[in-house]
Amino acid sequence: MRISMDSLVDDVDAESAEIRRVVAGLDAKQWEAETPALGWTVVDQVSHLAHYDELAVLSATDPEAFARLRARREAAGEVDPDVIATWYRHLAADELRAWFANTRGLLLSTFRAVDPSLRVPWFGPSMSAASLLTARLMETWAHGQDILDTFGNATEPTSRLRHVAHIGIGARAFSFTVNGLPAPSLPVRVELEAPDGELWTWGRADAENRVSGPALDFCLVVTQRRHRDDMALKVVGVEAQQWIAIAQAFAGKPGAGRAPGQFS
Repeated sequence: MRISMDSLVDDVDAESAEIRRVVAGLDAKQWEAETPALGWTVVDQVSHLAHYDELAVLSATDPEAFARLRARREAAGEVDPDVIATWYRHLAADELRAWFANTRGLLLSTFRAVDPSLRVPWFGPSMSAASLLTARLMETWAHGQDILDTFGNATEPTSRLRHVAHIGIGARAFSFTVNGLPAPSLPVRVELEAPDGELWTWGRADAENRVSGPALDFCLVVTQRRHRDDMALKVVGVEAQQWIAIAQAFAGKPGAGRAPGQFS
């Protein structure tokens, strides 16, 4: 089935509106608050999104320029998100809000006009434009969760979690590779209860390795925003258990994740 880029853009737009709502009323002190991501403040969370939005637009509109920029940054050791975060800590709250709003608006208008199957370069293997935009939605949701957790707030889960779950499942092999483990060899069946009660499924119905439970819990685990022990997931099979212990929907080095009971 052909992916509707308009539908995907609309979902990213809705997720973007949610994070803008969350940060709209923060004062200067709250912007500097430490989030559950070690060493990262709210400023770092939002600047991370704006920075990579700019790079995603460049990747889709001028892939050769993106490739040159990537090569320069890799040579200079400037691809570590912790390093990049330091570049923007001087920004005032109003500047940061405006930057994120502008870059996200440009991201959405750019990708709405792009063929979803177009291959675009990124950090690591190239991917389809639809996959890159789905990754932007996943990151928006995950970093928004960090900000919500900083202030003890919560938001209602939506059907947009399906995008987060999908990219987390697609990154299963990467989760093993980035942790220096052999690639998984057996299929895994994933069955998730959507916020509206619908059942979302991936993988072979007869697979012996299985993961099931609430979609929200699964998404929190694969984005490493909650520890697996704190979530209501049923995990059956050795490879499924190995995966859920290290699941990582995002690119880059293995994340530190969250501690058991951290948000009890």
